[in-house]
Amino acid sequence: MFGFGICLVYASGICLDLISSLFLISREVSLPFHKIFKEINATQGPCNTPKPSMLDFVNKAKWDAWKSLGSVSQEEARQQYVDLISSLVGTEAPAVAAQPTGSTKGFQTLLVSTEDNITTIRLNRPEKKNAITVEMYNELIEALDLAGKDSSVITVITGSGDYYCSGNDLNNFTKIPEGGVEKMAKDAGELLKRYVKVYIDFPKPLIGVINGPAVGVSVTLLGLFDVVYATEKATFHTPFSQLGQSPEGCSSYLFPKIMGAAKASEMLLFNKKLTAAQACEVGLVTEVFPESSFQSEVWTRLKAYAKLPKNSLALSKQLIRAVEKEKLHAVNDAEVERLVERWLSDECMQAIMSFFQAKSKL
Repeated sequence: MFGFGICLVYASGICLDLISSLFLISREVSLPFHKIFKEINATQGPCNTPKPSMLDFVNKAKWDAWKSLGSVSQEEARQQYVDLISSLVGTEAPAVAAQPTGSTKGFQTLLVSTEDNITTIRLNRPEKKNAITVEMYNELIEALDLAGKDSSVITVITGSGDYYCSGNDLNNFTKIPEGGVEKMAKDAGELLKRYVKVYIDFPKPLIGVINGPAVGVSVTLLGLFDVVYATEKATFHTPFSQLGQSPEGCSSYLFPKIMGAAKASEMLLFNKKLTAAQACEVGLVTEVFPESSFQSEVWTRLKAYAKLPKNSLALSKQLIRAVEKEKLHAVNDAEVERLVERWLSDECMQAIMSFFQAKSKL
């Protein structure tokens, strides 16, 4: 699942997030990947298209890769795909991070704790820069559902280690269902829709504590948080068009409202990465703190918030958010529908191949 299409191999801000953050993939890797993609998704059989011009480097390389397939079966190609992506996963550089406090409460990828009227949900894969697996998406949905119903006053989401979240884990793309890439894209779209929905409907004040770089869906969702605090070393990146994709997390609606159409377009159309100071200037981040005092200052403030009357906060949030809730659900539906189309498009694959070619020259 989480093929977010095969283009999914970086799908979505839910994307090449992880690759952009953790990998440099060479031409030698990208060409086998495209070759396998072609066979898995093939309805045409062996290569039967005209040979591109020698000057059309990307398409010429893709044609050569497809031509070399011969009569490889779809089942063989599917296994090659899994083997290739698994080998890429093994090249990730480990991150050094201290073990955070909290309990798993039955979760494998999160640390969830409730203390001082604060429920804290901590992404807990620091060695992978908190890259999101399918399991983590499902656990986040469950953890937020439980937090919305528990006795705490506010809920906080943060990350373990040096990153807040680097986007999707490449392991998401090794599990191709029997239904092929169309089923993969459909399943990924449904999961994304459920994931965003839980943020739209969350009943309590939701606060993001952004402890490091954030990529993709971890950025686009920030418009659904009530307050966002960031360390000065945080960055915010949404590389959608670079990968032939489109925005999610209601960002296509909320980002222009928050920062204005021009600034939102720089991020969502033209892949601009913001520093913490820039994100604060445009209104995506509430306040930026020095790295040296970030945790102490933020948590002192959060503990003060948690002493406020619980029902008053919840009812006030309802008044602020309710007027747009129906609109946000409609935006979520539309964004997911468009993304599923994108993930299955030739343009998405072309954009990914072009990205590989560019990275191989660095």
